Amino acid sequence: MAECDLNYERLMRLFPNVLSEDQRCISLLSESREDTPRTVVELQVLERSRYTTLIQLVQRPQLSWGRSPNMRIRMYHDAKSAEVVEYQHQNRFHGSYEIPNRRMRQRDEKAQLNQFLGEYLRYCLAVGGAVDVPLKLGG
Repeated sequence: MAECDLNYERLMRLFPNVLSEDQRCISLLSESREDTPRTVVELQVLERSRYTTLIQLVQRPQLSWGRSPNMRIRMYHDAKSAEVVEYQHQNRFHGSYEIPNRRMRQRDEKAQLNQFLGEYLRYCLAVGGAVDVPLKLGG
């Protein structure tokens, strides 16, 4: 739970107007060549309710040599917590799994996903910068 609480705080730092804006793009600075496309992390609000917000996090451009992070994160505003609810189009993660299992998930898959999100958000905070004017709701 502590990691989820920290992830909520990190998301709020990256996307402070998540309750009123639909999108935020963060450019990840790189020391690569000028002809290399800049890496951008897109945070897109998919749905809002009174106490929660569902966000899609996608890294662009997609990697040619592997899969770029693609996840959905549920933010719980009343509890000030955020958890990964979908990763690479897989969802319904349990708190723990017996080994072996049908989906070949790690025993602590859910905890690992939330830890990865934390590491990724820390990286975005360390090297990222907003690159767009966020879109307002309804306009």
